[in-house]
Amino acid sequence: MFRPLALFIGLRYIKAKRKKNGFISFISLISTIGLTLGVAVLITVLSVMNGFDREIKTRVLGMVPQASVASFEILSDWQQIAEKIRKQNPQVQAYAPYIQLQGMLTAEGQVSGIMISGIEPEYEKQVSILDEYMVAGSLDNLKSGEFGIILGESVAMNLGLRLGDKVTLVLPEASPSAAGVIPRFKRFTLVGVYRISNEIDAMMGFVQMRDAGVMLRLPEGAQGIRLKLNDIFQAPQVANNAASLDITRLYPSDWTSTHGNLFSAIQMEKAMIGLLLFLIVVVAAFNIVSSLVMLVTDKKADIAILKTFGASPKLVMQVFMIQGMIIGVIGTVAGTILGVSLALSVNDILVFISRVFGISLFNGNVYPVDFLPSQVQLADVLLIVVASFLLSFLMTIYPALRASKIEPAETLRYE
Repeated sequence: MFRPLALFIGLRYIKAKRKKNGFISFISLISTIGLTLGVAVLITVLSVMNGFDREIKTRVLGMVPQASVASFEILSDWQQIAEKIRKQNPQVQAYAPYIQLQGMLTAEGQVSGIMISGIEPEYEKQVSILDEYMVAGSLDNLKSGEFGIILGESVAMNLGLRLGDKVTLVLPEASPSAAGVIPRFKRFTLVGVYRISNEIDAMMGFVQMRDAGVMLRLPEGAQGIRLKLNDIFQAPQVANNAASLDITRLYPSDWTSTHGNLFSAIQMEKAMIGLLLFLIVVVAAFNIVSSLVMLVTDKKADIAILKTFGASPKLVMQVFMIQGMIIGVIGTVAGTILGVSLALSVNDILVFISRVFGISLFNGNVYPVDFLPSQVQLADVLLIVVASFLLSFLMTIYPALRASKIEPAETLRYE
C-alpha cells in the first residue's frame, strides 16, 4: 500500500537546498533535462517520419492505381465490367477507365520522354488527386477530339510551354506513307499544368481517353480500369477478385507490386530511427540511477535514523523510488509538451531558418516534397510516454534496494 509518509519525505529531499547537495541536485537536473530532450526528439522525429509517410501515400497513391485490372484487348464494355466489380467488392469506392501509351514530347527544340494516360475527366476526379493539384487550366479542358494535354509543371517548364501552346507527341511506332516509313506523331494543345512531386510531374501526362485511342488506332473502349479502395492494404485481394470475374480477358495489378518497396523502406526507416533515438531516452534514464546512487550515499545517516525510528525497508525503498519517478514524470511530461510543440511547428521553424540564412533546406527537385511534413500520431506519443515512465521506474529499483539494505548501527558508528 502506498504511504503518504514516503511521498512527504521524497518531496522534502527533492526540495532541499543545502550547499553540500549542490552537485547531486545538478546531476538530478541534468537527468531531467536529458530525459526531456530525449522524449522531445523522439516524438518530433517520428512525427516527421509519419508526415513523409502520409505525403508519399497521398501524392504517389493518389496518382498511381491503388488497384487495377487490364486487358490485352480493348474493353468496349468497361462500364458494365466496372459496375460488376464494384457490386461484388465492397472495398471499391470508385473506378475510372484508362488507356496508356509512351512517347516523346517535342517543343521549341526540346525533347522529353513521357508516359501518357488517356482518361475520362469525370471518372478520373473520383480516383486520383490530379484535379486538386492543378496550378493552371482544368481537368475538364480535356475534351474528345480537341487533342488537349495536361503536363506536370517541370515538363512544361523544361519544354518552355504555357497554356495554349502546341506540343508534339511522338510515338515509338512507325507508319508507312508515300514518303516512306515515318514515326507516328500528333500535335496537342497544352490545356492544363499540375504540380504534385518532381518525380511524378516529370513522367506523367494526361489526354482524353478517346484521343489516346485515336493515336494508337484503337476502337472505342478502355485498356483497363483503375480502382480506388476504402482500404489500400486490401488492394492485392481486390485486384485478384476483380480479375477473376472475367478470367479470359483481365489481369490484376496493384500498388504493392509497383510501389510496395517504397513504403516498406519508409516503415523500416521509421522503426530503425525510432530505435536509435530511443537509446537517447535509455541513456537519460540511466542518469537517474547515478543521481539516486549518489543521493543514497549522501543520505546514509538520514536513512539510518529513519530505520532507528522504525521505518521499514519498504518505506525507505518508496522514498527513493518516488524521487526517481518525480524526475521521470517531470522529464517525460516536459519532453512530451516540447516534442508535440516542435512536431506541430517544425516546418515553420525551418522556413524561418531558410529565410534568415538564405538557404534552401528542401529542394523540390531532389525530395518528393519541398517542405518538412509532420503528423503527430497519438499512438506514437502514448508509446513513448509509457516507455519513458517504465524506464524511469525500472531505473529507481537498484538505488532504492541499496538504500533499504543500509544497516543503522554500522552507518551511525562512523557519524
